[in-house]
Amino acid sequence: MAKVETFAIHGRKAVQEFIAFPYTLYRDDPYWVPPLWTAQQQLFETHQHPFCAHAEIQCFLARREQHTVGRIAAIIDRNFNQVHNEQAGFFGFFEAVNDPEVAGCLLDAAWDWLRERGAHFMRGPMNPSANYECGLLVEGFDSSPQILMCYNPRYYSALMEGAGFRGAKDLYSYYLSRDMLTLDRVERVARRALEASQIHIRPIRMQDFESEVERVWEVYNSAWSRNWGFVPMTREECFYLAHELKPLAEPDLVLLAEVSGRLVGFLLALPDINQALKHTRSRFLPLVVLTVLYHRRKIRSIRVVLLGVQEEFRTAGVAAALYTEIIRRGLRLGYQECEMSWILDDNLLMIRSVELLGGKRHKTYRLYERR
Repeated sequence: MAKVETFAIHGRKAVQEFIAFPYTLYRDDPYWVPPLWTAQQQLFETHQHPFCAHAEIQCFLARREQHTVGRIAAIIDRNFNQVHNEQAGFFGFFEAVNDPEVAGCLLDAAWDWLRERGAHFMRGPMNPSANYECGLLVEGFDSSPQILMCYNPRYYSALMEGAGFRGAKDLYSYYLSRDMLTLDRVERVARRALEASQIHIRPIRMQDFESEVERVWEVYNSAWSRNWGFVPMTREECFYLAHELKPLAEPDLVLLAEVSGRLVGFLLALPDINQALKHTRSRFLPLVVLTVLYHRRKIRSIRVVLLGVQEEFRTAGVAAALYTEIIRRGLRLGYQECEMSWILDDNLLMIRSVELLGGKRHKTYRLYERR
């Protein structure tokens, strides 16, 4: 068999090849959902994505006999290293054919590049950090990923372990349908929380979008600061993401919890636009838009993307109150299913809240590490 060639890419043509490779790899996979092409262009080609302001990214391709057989991105996140006082390196956007040699060459190329820049270990996949899509799917291959979640073939975990990587942290995804709901007990907890702490829950005010996002950004960085692997999201990243998601958002699914006007928690849920995107295998933007508009009306599922509660209110039932309210509102809007993801495997308080509602774990994502 011909030798695998791995090389760092530069220039628009090579970046286009990097972004396009999954379209070939997943051509016959009914569960794969194409990524948003323009978002990856801003990250890899034009570097207009605000993540690039505090990070270095180098992309690699693997070829065999002039055919592209894999890709990977090596990432140095200066904000992460400053916050954690570590010399960490990350890899992301990993895709490869089922061949240990291809995977090994890609991971080694990324590691060599990271090590030259002082990294002591490599962790991933991060696409490009924990504030975005991350993790390798290791359980739950029988359905498409929801919005902003990852998907990959079953053999990826074997490729990682064969290359000397070990699991560092698991991320859980919980599924809940209308028929599975057990709202009574949670509603009692939520009611007591609202009464005892005088918590008021309301939807986002879209007419004050900028100021609302500013307040959510502050709570997000505070609420998640003690989480494993957390890296603060910059203000620029937060507003970039908010404006990217704004066209998809329904105000009744973006909830803010306040005490005497102070924001103490929030919940962001989005309609699962992936149910429409999965029907688009074209890179021609007008065709993608038309396909999404046609299928969007059939969406019956939402994903709870983010839930953050200030530490002093975490045992006050705020999470239960937010979960209960989002389910009420989702049902009223006609949605029948909900995914709550992702949740760290050691976040027992959040896991308990979801299970009280009747949620069942249906997908597991794993972050790998090699030192």
